[in-house]
Amino acid sequence: MARVENPIALELVGITKVYASAIALNDVSLSIRGGEVVGLIGENGAGKSTLMKVLGGTIRPDEGRIVIDGDSTTGLTVARALEHGIAFVHQELNPFSNLDVTDNVLLGRETRKGPFGFIDRRAMEDRVRPLLAMLGTRFGPSDPVSDLSLADQQLLEIARALSTNVRLLILDEPTSSLTLSETQRLLGVIRLLRDDGVAVLFITHRLSEAEMVADRVVGLRDGRNAGALAREDINKDAMVRLMIGRPVSQFYEKPGENSGNIVLEARGLHTAAYPRETVDLTLRGGEILGLAGLVGAGRTELARAIFGIDPREDGVVTVEGIPVPAGSVTEAIRAGICLVPEDRKSEGLFLDFAISQNIAMPSLGSLARYGFVDTLAELALAGDAREKLAIKAPRLDRPAGELSGGNQQKIVLAKWLATRPKVIILDEPTRGIDVGAKAEVYRLMRALAGDGAAILMISSDMEEVIGVSSRVAVMSRGRIAGMLEHEELSEERILRLAVG
Repeated sequence: MARVENPIALELVGITKVYASAIALNDVSLSIRGGEVVGLIGENGAGKSTLMKVLGGTIRPDEGRIVIDGDSTTGLTVARALEHGIAFVHQELNPFSNLDVTDNVLLGRETRKGPFGFIDRRAMEDRVRPLLAMLGTRFGPSDPVSDLSLADQQLLEIARALSTNVRLLILDEPTSSLTLSETQRLLGVIRLLRDDGVAVLFITHRLSEAEMVADRVVGLRDGRNAGALAREDINKDAMVRLMIGRPVSQFYEKPGENSGNIVLEARGLHTAAYPRETVDLTLRGGEILGLAGLVGAGRTELARAIFGIDPREDGVVTVEGIPVPAGSVTEAIRAGICLVPEDRKSEGLFLDFAISQNIAMPSLGSLARYGFVDTLAELALAGDAREKLAIKAPRLDRPAGELSGGNQQKIVLAKWLATRPKVIILDEPTRGIDVGAKAEVYRLMRALAGDGAAILMISSDMEEVIGVSSRVAVMSRGRIAGMLEHEELSEERILRLAVG
């Protein structure tokens, strides 16, 4: 029996938005029905954020119209968007951690009683309790928000949206900080909302999630409609073509031969997570060694031990045969080791500092004269890095926090490349960036390896590990469970070693 389509809940027709000479949206159209999940995909800069601002009423389009329940308007206000049941769950969560769940869900819409308008706490909790039950939460109405995990905070935001009688729920990268199990739980909630008649617009870089939950996928490219995919046509290759115009297979090239000399060697190394296990590892110049394993296997801890962040009581790390003193980041950098951390925003960048300052940070010793930084030399260094790494930033004096995730990752790479490292450790180098930016990071990695750098890449993306690595070391419970050459690589073999 064919599925009965619900009426169109919202339609955008010919939406155009221009900033100065830059066209953010160019004749974009989009429709979504009640009880439908639409995945919205596109590279950073494709126009997704601008489109969301149009829907939320924070900006007004220059051309086009918005149709809600058959009524047409040239633009929404925030108040009108809320009146029409449009609600957002943003990527960056901002709950009031000093309040409890009920206060967060009903903030500004409290239930009051009596002539003096006192807050009716019991009635408020009675309003919130069924919402939490619908979402299957493990927390209650009176639990402090400060005790909630990121996944629970996501559900809290959805509960807040549902409390407004939402008809269109817009989720912006809702799984970016979630584990696999938490992600599966959230996708289940999205399906539940769809079955209850809510229209869901799901913005994501994780194409596998769009494949799992979307009834339809719409692509944006350079501010224009790039096309749409019906449920039966949704797959990763098709979505990548929508976003960048070429298939995913073109991302990966055959890695170079592992013919270089041994640059990095770790012998008998213990990590903080598994102090009783030892790690032996060698890394050659010109190769990309993938480090695979399950969450908690000890991969990040190994990187931190090599780089000197975590102390090591036993084991030896050498670069080109010369021992690197334990527990000293300064000595590791001096030896030619650099680490691009998993959490680039809190560990790899000063978001409020200028792009040029971030790039120059590890090189201040060579840029300083009489105790003062040579600003012209700093700008020259940053300008050279911008050109070589194709960093999309109009001005180098702008804060790094203003850039996209892919360009922020390039800045972290640029600051270390300025030190001319021999060993480059990349911890989840493409997490949270779009497919186009991923392709650029892969190109850069291949170029660095081609110039003789030894690269250790930690990644939980199996396709990435297989496609980029010259060979792969698989960690399990703090030890190297096996080493696979490129021609031996398969998901099955890696997982078999990872589960130990």
